[in-house]
Amino acid sequence: MLQNYFGISLQVLYNVHEVFLMIFKAYAITNEIDLNKIAAQCSIPKKYTWEEPLILENKALTNILGHITDPSELMLIFSFGSIVFINTNPQDEQLLLEYLKTIKPDLEQKNYRLYQDDYELRAAVMVTDETENLRFTDQYAIVPEIQPYHAELVSIVIAKSVALEKTEAQLEKILDTLEGTIDRLERGKLQIGDKELARTTAQIIQHEYNTIAYIMILDKPDITWANGDAAQFYELMSDFFELNDRYEILKQKTNVLNVIIGHFASISHSMRGLFIEWLIVGLILVEVVLMIMDLVK
Repeated sequence: MLQNYFGISLQVLYNVHEVFLMIFKAYAITNEIDLNKIAAQCSIPKKYTWEEPLILENKALTNILGHITDPSELMLIFSFGSIVFINTNPQDEQLLLEYLKTIKPDLEQKNYRLYQDDYELRAAVMVTDETENLRFTDQYAIVPEIQPYHAELVSIVIAKSVALEKTEAQLEKILDTLEGTIDRLERGKLQIGDKELARTTAQIIQHEYNTIAYIMILDKPDITWANGDAAQFYELMSDFFELNDRYEILKQKTNVLNVIIGHFASISHSMRGLFIEWLIVGLILVEVVLMIMDLVK
């Protein structure tokens, strides 16, 4: 898929054993992007499912950006709202965001850098004992030899990572909201509105949906099922970015949120039941008073 990428010239960095190949920039800009709508506008004859990215290059990229692009420039768009730029300058990043704004009008361009990550992919040359294995750092990954699947797998991992970062931030906002409700309960203010409960519950459900169904943390790219080296690379990079661990933490926090919401709902129902009971008692008292008044007459 990315075969034509590797004709670019190489720039030596740091020492003679490492060669810089690709710069990745990933952003989580929204919760969902319609890939098929973009593919149709770019005359890409393919039906995209939710588990694969749309890769823009060459003619399709030129049509969107309005100018001829470097052969090394690629853009990957994911249905769960992340985009990954490979060897892309800031001007072209802005052009793609402006285009995506026409696809998704509610997209906020100003804050697109809020959840981001930069990464590099390098190949080791003059292989020695120190460089013959895969190596990952916070800034780059080194592989013994670049394979066609590397760029896509790196993009998938960092796209999921920034999407997780966005989801983690949304979860913190929900927790902050619930903390305020808990404070009110501690002060003896037991009234919890149905709308407030429904809104918070909807946020939790949306959070679970975005994490499990859309970011697809537990799903592996198709290439990893057919290629053992690709599977090893993906597993190692996913572990380095702690995708599964972060997902488990999110799931645990979500379970805690569901328990808290359950307690809130129980308190709300109890208060409503208590109110109804007092209302019934009041009606009975009124009826007794009316009966006494009738007897007195």
